[in-house]
Amino acid sequence: MMIRASIAATASPQSANAVLMVRPASFGWNAQTADSNRFQATAPVAVRDARARAVAEFDALVAALSDAGVVVHAFDDRADPACPDAVFPNNWVSLHADGTVVLYPMLAANRRHERRLELVVELERGGHRVERLLDLTHHELQGRHLEGTGSVVFDHPGRVAYACLSPRTDAEVLDELCDELGYEPVVFEATDAAGVPVYHTNVMLSIGSEFVVVCAESVVPEQRGALLERLASGGRRVVTIDRRQMASFASNVLELRAADGARVLAASRRALTSLSDDARATLAACVERTVAVPVPTIEELGGGSVRCMLAEVFLPR
Repeated sequence: MMIRASIAATASPQSANAVLMVRPASFGWNAQTADSNRFQATAPVAVRDARARAVAEFDALVAALSDAGVVVHAFDDRADPACPDAVFPNNWVSLHADGTVVLYPMLAANRRHERRLELVVELERGGHRVERLLDLTHHELQGRHLEGTGSVVFDHPGRVAYACLSPRTDAEVLDELCDELGYEPVVFEATDAAGVPVYHTNVMLSIGSEFVVVCAESVVPEQRGALLERLASGGRRVVTIDRRQMASFASNVLELRAADGARVLAASRRALTSLSDDARATLAACVERTVAVPVPTIEELGGGSVRCMLAEVFLPR
């Protein structure tokens, strides 16, 4: 693979010291995503005061991350059009250390309304620098999708992009992304116990500076060993979880960096509780601070957890 010199020269840390978040205005169960997301309640669910509960969970996470020293750019969602999954902005945008902003093709038509370039403009006004826009959304016309850092889990220092194939994660789009960014794609298959593809890579894999959390059990047997070997090759401590823990979002965690340089692990309380004592101790040894906030409404109705709520901001200043 040819890596563009200007891109390859831009070193990127594994963890960002700022995140973009979107406070939901129309949160609720999304019928358009339920077929592909088995982490989401599979039948229509009406939770009393679902939006108010989701906003409270969102605000609690914003406060906890801010208290831990992470810069949070929190924006309000638009009330119209209604976007029940707007709380998951990492699926439509990624913001890279070389100044690249990527817009992604999304499977559900009502999720495409979440893409808002004005939020990127606000980041620029706040001092971040954007050098180029990589727009992959045209792939929607051919029914190909790649849902941001839901579909792609980056090893930034190693310049590797991991992705498990699903209706939301297309290998052709991944190849184009990697060609543009100068990353190597590593594609594999992962399923739940019923053999249904795991809808997003970031619910079965997380990569920090010194750790990996992976649901090895979900990876098809003929690919499992090679994937685990590749993940371990960077010298990180590998924490393996099972499908039960994956369903509790134990892999849907994210390492961030505080203003003072401390590494911060962001997770839901449910995710951390599901881990074994040894796994929690391993992760604690790899970071200086842990943020664990309960987000049960967002997890049940949205089928995503804390990591899905965070779009990392690596953009230079």
